[in-house]
Amino acid sequence: MGQWLSWVKSNEKEILTILDKLAKKAVETSEALLDLLDDLGNTEKMEKVRRLETEGDVLTRDIFSELNKTFITPLDREDMQRIASKIDDVIDFMDGIAARLYSYKIETAPAFSKMMIEELVKATKEVEYMTSNLRKIKSPHDMIDHCRNTSDIEHKVDDLYREAIRELFENQDAIHIIKLKDIYEAIETASDRCVDVADVIEDIVLKYT
Repeated sequence: MGQWLSWVKSNEKEILTILDKLAKKAVETSEALLDLLDDLGNTEKMEKVRRLETEGDVLTRDIFSELNKTFITPLDREDMQRIASKIDDVIDFMDGIAARLYSYKIETAPAFSKMMIEELVKATKEVEYMTSNLRKIKSPHDMIDHCRNTSDIEHKVDDLYREAIRELFENQDAIHIIKLKDIYEAIETASDRCVDVADVIEDIVLKYT
């Protein structure tokens, strides 16, 4: 069971290597976003998030390019495309959060944003763990547990989102409400995309083991 991907050839291994780099880029982006919250006026920290998003786009294109020129792939081509696309979505949404903070001229981190993004960092780390173990799954149960962890984190983010919106609507400034609601929704969506990755990986684990 543990040898289910041990046969992959060098070009096929390259796909999984790039996929793992993309997942690591998601972790880097979430950590950079969390760091940005402590200093929203720091243009270097803002640019770092944008740079990581650009690097993620390059890796995603590389994965699709490798898939297009590789006849035999270590996993179903469609599954690998879905994982890459969803991880890329996570990174895109995190870049979108940073962009909103800048465009809306938010000077202090919104009340629940730090807690939500701390959970998002955990979710990206779960995604990275699962992606890095796609090459050779030692324990299907371990992978399933990490899929469940990602879902549990998403539930925590949902709870924080609901509490954030509840508190937000106590504010009388309609424009302020619209801005922060948009930011909170983007964080929640990034968390949802992490669960999408976990769902694809769970399908793969069940399919191959």
